[in-house]
Amino acid sequence: MLRHRYCSRLLISSVTGRLSLGMVPVALILAAQADGHSLATASLLAALYGIAPALGLPLLGRLADLRGLPLPCHLGAALVATALGTLALAGTSHLAFAAVCVTLAGAGCPPTEGGLRSLWHAVLPDAAHVRTAYTLDSSTQQIVYVAGPALAIATATWLSPAAALCLAAAATLGGSLVFATARPARTWRAVPRLRGRRGVVRTPAMRPLLISLVFLGATVGALDVAGIALAERQDASWLAGALPAAFSAAGLLGGVLSVRFQPAADPGPRHLMLLGAGFAVCWLPLLLPIPAPALLALAMLPGVLFVPLLTVASLTVTSLAPAGTSTEAIGWMSSAMRLGLAGGTALAGPFGGHFAIPLLAALGCALLLGARPAPAPAPVLM
Repeated sequence: MLRHRYCSRLLISSVTGRLSLGMVPVALILAAQADGHSLATASLLAALYGIAPALGLPLLGRLADLRGLPLPCHLGAALVATALGTLALAGTSHLAFAAVCVTLAGAGCPPTEGGLRSLWHAVLPDAAHVRTAYTLDSSTQQIVYVAGPALAIATATWLSPAAALCLAAAATLGGSLVFATARPARTWRAVPRLRGRRGVVRTPAMRPLLISLVFLGATVGALDVAGIALAERQDASWLAGALPAAFSAAGLLGGVLSVRFQPAADPGPRHLMLLGAGFAVCWLPLLLPIPAPALLALAMLPGVLFVPLLTVASLTVTSLAPAGTSTEAIGWMSSAMRLGLAGGTALAGPFGGHFAIPLLAALGCALLLGARPAPAPAPVLM
């Protein structure tokens, strides 16, 4: 798939532009602590950044569908770079000002994810290649949330937290610029919206699907807290990073396997429901009182199904979106995932990081996917 013209450039630049999503929360916590704030206050700033893209991505996605990709990508990247640069210079001493900068930096995240998924249909020859591209795109999101925090910590350690914020701003600016100036991104236009058609969220089959993605994101947010709590209970600090890393590594493996054994036809509602049910069942063994190494292995079970489930959900969201709303639809999907991520983290803390929280979230996701099956995906008009 990557041998096709523009594909490598679009994928790499899109991932680079999204690196800040993994870098900024860690850099914010380190910067706030360096300025004398408590961990609780620093975490609130990071949570604010995590929620802000849920507000901006659908709006910038709609602008992309109406006016093309360059304008919202350039506008969003400029806003992110300005906000993070200002925050790096001014620091977080004044919390109200810092909160405004953090909100603007999060809300301005360029719609490179939604734009990329809209462009796959324009640069690839058939549906099989598009499914492979969606799987690869979903898999590379794991890189953002593994490499991003590591890069932020390394930069903050060697230089300063402010330098980490500047690097995140540069990654967003550079990645978005390379993405938006590619010829397919400059020439792509969504099909005209039909007057009187319902918006993305008002499409009946879309609502339960987006809510299920909130629950799906909550499993990941709760898992991060579970790793920290498990590390404290078993006096093994390495578990805090190893547990999410095992889940993410399994996600990459699941993406590879799903491409290798993907069906000839487009996945339908039944495929989505089966993946959701399997994902929920895979969390059950994590409730067993077993040693840490075994828990790491068991955490890979839901991880293997995470990327295939996310991929099929992405394809379904795109297929259900009304004509001319594909980028906005992916923006709503990203918003749902990020809201779930923040909610899972918030809920898991008071319950001591128990694995019952990601299990319940996975069950909620599976029930919503199975309660009212979405209609079979229709041909996508980009």
